[in-house]
Amino acid sequence: MNYQQTLDYLYSKLPMFTRVGASAFKKDLTNTIIFCEALGNPQHKFKSIHVAGTNGKGSTSHMLASVLQAQGYKTGLYTSPHLKDFRERIRINGKMMAKAEVITFVQQRKNLIKEVEPSFFEVTVAMAFDYFARHQVDVAVIEVGLGGRLDSTNIIQPEISVITNISIDHTNMLGNTIEEIAGEKAGIIKKNTPVVIGETQEKSKTVFLNKAKEMNASIVFADAVLSAKEISVKNNKLVLSVFEGSELKYKNLPSDLTGLYQPKNILTVLETFEILNQQTDIRTTSESVFKGLRQVKKQTGLQGRWQTLSRNPLVICDTGHNEAGITEVVKNINQTPYQKLHIVFGMVKDKDISKVLSLLPKQAKYYFCKPDLERGLEVEDLKNQALAFGLKGKIFDSVSDAKAKAIESAGDDDLIFIGGSTFVVAEAL
Repeated sequence: MNYQQTLDYLYSKLPMFTRVGASAFKKDLTNTIIFCEALGNPQHKFKSIHVAGTNGKGSTSHMLASVLQAQGYKTGLYTSPHLKDFRERIRINGKMMAKAEVITFVQQRKNLIKEVEPSFFEVTVAMAFDYFARHQVDVAVIEVGLGGRLDSTNIIQPEISVITNISIDHTNMLGNTIEEIAGEKAGIIKKNTPVVIGETQEKSKTVFLNKAKEMNASIVFADAVLSAKEISVKNNKLVLSVFEGSELKYKNLPSDLTGLYQPKNILTVLETFEILNQQTDIRTTSESVFKGLRQVKKQTGLQGRWQTLSRNPLVICDTGHNEAGITEVVKNINQTPYQKLHIVFGMVKDKDISKVLSLLPKQAKYYFCKPDLERGLEVEDLKNQALAFGLKGKIFDSVSDAKAKAIESAGDDDLIFIGGSTFVVAEAL
């Protein structure tokens, strides 16, 4: 098998959440445990940091990895989903897993795959753990795919657990309330292992405190300890100063992730390193923090976070796709100067889209499209539902058609925003 045939095998043979939705989500860890046992339990052969949360876990994971790299650690990074290339999911020091290694892993494990019948995600997680163990990483940052308690990644024993925030998302699998969803995410809190919570939220706070108490895990809420002030965006860098109470901890800390929602994630990252420095032998300096945060995209390959694709007209994409994510996107749009606003927009079926549509700017011209996967929401349906919220626009056969038409229609001083679903952003890139 060549690389493309290997991917076709993984995509077609295995249930894949991004393609079919909830039916691919396994409600226990049995498959992952059996699969990894057959590989010699690679997940126990390296130190790890486990990151969950509804929004911000991708950015947070990449920032953590970038700082660790800047400190000189050989750093694994496992994230999902990918935007352009499957191998974005599995990186060491920002470099994607080699195609040959993906082919070899699948070739050699075909019988095991047949026997265990894992999902696409379960195989991918096992592949990442095996890769990190064989390449002897010092530490790996492992992003949860969905939820936490039953997520395939939840067989690691991390040095620290990190939960960014809780918002309503994936209700068909994780629960309908903030408390229920927090209960699923709190499933990554391990015995005697510190946990950092990014945002204090009234409805989820008690859930986390109770779980931490049950597991005898020390717990800290980053935003209760640290605050971000003097926030600005200059020369494509977000700049902020960080205080602990009235004490200045970081002056003019720069980040190449310029979304106005990133300060929350930065505080989560800083508090995580504070706890790691105090309680583990993973140590980082403030020099590494500055260096790592300044070049997250360059060091880790992160894409799709308030990312500028071109100028004149200004084209920006963002993977925010639920109520909390779109709220942050709209704040960014409102802070960006433009003459007219054009929005290329598509969604997937299994989301509560009414909440998202109610938040979107009514003055924009919309270019409705469907991401190219089974879960994609039919574009006529999207347009009709959008109309009920006063959002007007035309429908297009593909994301690329919608993007091309928006660019053709826009003036030099206009803003084109592309989003609604991670998969729309993937196709736009």
